[in-house]
Amino acid sequence: MQALPDPLPKGNIVAVVGSGAMGSGIAQVAASAGHQVLLFDTRPDAADKAILEIGKTYAKLVEKGRMAALDADQARARLQRIGTLQEASAAALVVEAIVENLDAKRALFLELEGVVGDDCILATNTSSISVTAIAAPLRRPERLVGMHFFNPVPLMALVEVISGIATDKAVADTVYATAESWRKNPVHAKSTPGFIVNRVARPYYAESLRLLLEQAGDPATIDAVLRDCGGFRMGPFELMDLIGHDVNFSVTNSVYDAYFGDPRFTPSILQQELVNAGFLGRKTGRGFYRYGEGVEKPAVQTEAPQAKPESVSIVGNESDAIAALAARLAAAGYALPREETLDAAPGFVCNGAAVYLTDGRSATERAAESWHDDTVVYDLLLDASGATRIALARADQCSDAAYHAVVGMFQAAGFAVTRLDDVPGMAVMRTVAMLANEAADAVNQGVCSARAVDIAMQKGVNYPRGPLAWADSVGLEHIVAVLSNLAATYGEDRYRVSPLLRRKIAANPHGATFHAS
Repeated sequence: MQALPDPLPKGNIVAVVGSGAMGSGIAQVAASAGHQVLLFDTRPDAADKAILEIGKTYAKLVEKGRMAALDADQARARLQRIGTLQEASAAALVVEAIVENLDAKRALFLELEGVVGDDCILATNTSSISVTAIAAPLRRPERLVGMHFFNPVPLMALVEVISGIATDKAVADTVYATAESWRKNPVHAKSTPGFIVNRVARPYYAESLRLLLEQAGDPATIDAVLRDCGGFRMGPFELMDLIGHDVNFSVTNSVYDAYFGDPRFTPSILQQELVNAGFLGRKTGRGFYRYGEGVEKPAVQTEAPQAKPESVSIVGNESDAIAALAARLAAAGYALPREETLDAAPGFVCNGAAVYLTDGRSATERAAESWHDDTVVYDLLLDASGATRIALARADQCSDAAYHAVVGMFQAAGFAVTRLDDVPGMAVMRTVAMLANEAADAVNQGVCSARAVDIAMQKGVNYPRGPLAWADSVGLEHIVAVLSNLAATYGEDRYRVSPLLRRKIAANPHGATFHAS
């Protein structure tokens, strides 16, 4: 059995270059873990101010009972400002957290090579620049590695350990083990555009922007569906407003350009317009939402109460996909007899209306293909047993009476019902399918492991479930069907299916998974 790599011993010195939000957070975490930390910044008094603020943070942790007073005093004593890079000559690890500029980072590491010892590890906290490119001019590029923390560093668990082409495996392993010893959740990744998180997260924004462009719903409604049905902590539009559209749009453009215009990463003209207008989100008082005193929160579209329908039955093949919904309907008093009509997909019949989980086709298209006008589709639910909201789309051919019966059925089961316009794949399903597809491609291209991508998305951006674990739960066959139907509808390479998804299904047609139970 191969021995696990050792982290940097606590007695080793860690130097942090840059004392902004990221640099000071890294310094705080390293000092808390027992390292002497040297903090350097070219701005006058910046490092001193950062250390003062870190001390205040330690004091607050003591007040809240989350840190012992002695530990806080000792951690604070391990923080030291240095006035020149030459004072970092004894460091075993230098973490750079300066401006996101390739030339600036290269210049810094070239200078550090002449200061630190040959065994010192050089780490960059870059979120988007190629680690390979940063290391290229160095005399010993093999000792430079990405150590990408997430903001705020003390609270966010993820660290992406990024290996460039030249990075020595032992260096990456040591940084990984060190991050673990700092109570973080590290993941290994190759230096590719966006690394893991900034690449795999793009569909969360892109698909919702596409939904808004196609008038599936307003921002508040789409946000509510992603939160209440999908379990995401924040909806995409409120999250983009929080990040800032200048920042979010820039990252999207950067990834799009880095992948030579791959349509999967195409930026949105809607977000471009917000940037052009200077409506950057919370920081400017206006983005997709308005902010400020007296501004009312937009209402979420919710269907009016409808009468409880008399007849509900189950149709199609046995499936876990409808089990939790069936349990809620049974609790509402429905006997749920089985019917062998309509198509083989699992679903419900409500007063004659066919009700299915979306498979990437619009309800209108599905109704036409099944010769059943009264067709309604519902969106994916993270937890069908506990969700408070469900999103529906009705076929254009569907009668009002049939649709209202379906609304009444779900209301009887305890759901607030939101109607989205009949766009293919709806909101949660197409978002999860695209997240899983991008995650699968990252694994297929050797960027990271399936385990790493799921950890990264949960710990780095607080997703309720890793995208590949989520795909396992939905069923890889269904995810591929959704993507294939989206591709057929739009005729765009944007929705091409990852070869790894197809390979998984070919190897095990009825039980393919990324994470074997």
